[in-house]
Amino acid sequence: MTVSGILAHAEKLLIGAGVENARNEVRWIFESAFVCGREYAVLHGNDEADKEKSERFLRMIGSRADGMPVQYVIGEWDFYGEVFKVGEGVLIPRPETEMLVDFALDYLKEKNDPVVFDLCSGSGCIGLTVAKKRPDARVFLLEKSDAAFAYLSENKKLLGCDNAALVSGDLFDGFESFGLPEPDLILSNPPYIESGEIPLLQKEVLREPSMALDGGEDGYDFYRAIALKWLPFCKGAIAVECGENQTEEIEKMFSAECVRVYSEKDFNGIGRTVCGFTD
Repeated sequence: MTVSGILAHAEKLLIGAGVENARNEVRWIFESAFVCGREYAVLHGNDEADKEKSERFLRMIGSRADGMPVQYVIGEWDFYGEVFKVGEGVLIPRPETEMLVDFALDYLKEKNDPVVFDLCSGSGCIGLTVAKKRPDARVFLLEKSDAAFAYLSENKKLLGCDNAALVSGDLFDGFESFGLPEPDLILSNPPYIESGEIPLLQKEVLREPSMALDGGEDGYDFYRAIALKWLPFCKGAIAVECGENQTEEIEKMFSAECVRVYSEKDFNGIGRTVCGFTD
């Protein structure tokens, strides 16, 4: 089968499986399987496709058609100009989460040698990006899941962040349990979906770890823990991601320790981050 032929076949398979962005996803998976750039399919469309690479490509397409997220199929995903390894057991980096990095880099402009926490760090996309952009910072990334921690460790090596320290532990144990320095900045994209809403999520999201999604009965379990067990020790600022219609309640939680709290909307007009200042 030619390169063009195998691409057309794969696109039909994904369309038949209900994948909305089938054409682009086929291209991404093809580039991963064939280890090539975007121009390869154009220049070699009429060439016979390499058998071994074609078999790998079609296996990956089959996984995607079965509902595996394209990010897991490929095994990596872009975030803030960096590439992060991802797979089953770790939350997939999303564009809206880049808002936390924007806040961090802006806030830290006037800080020398800052201490930064990334709580519920998952793949490390938030904390490791900050560490990469601010080599003078000491960034501590806290993660409970063993599966996610494996990706976190791999991504630290890939990005070369010697100023990042990985901490295995439970956010609910609180700041005082870890013997860490007081942070200038706390960042977090914690689980925030209500437990009862989890079964209603789209099938691709359900392939992501429930530990990274389930925020408790009302969706606020992690924010309450952050407000009570971490924020009182923060000597600068905090920024967290949240779900739709959650900003007001989180602002109230953070107001006890913050002199100023506000929220920001994402590119879809949804309140997505809550930011606060403790000094």
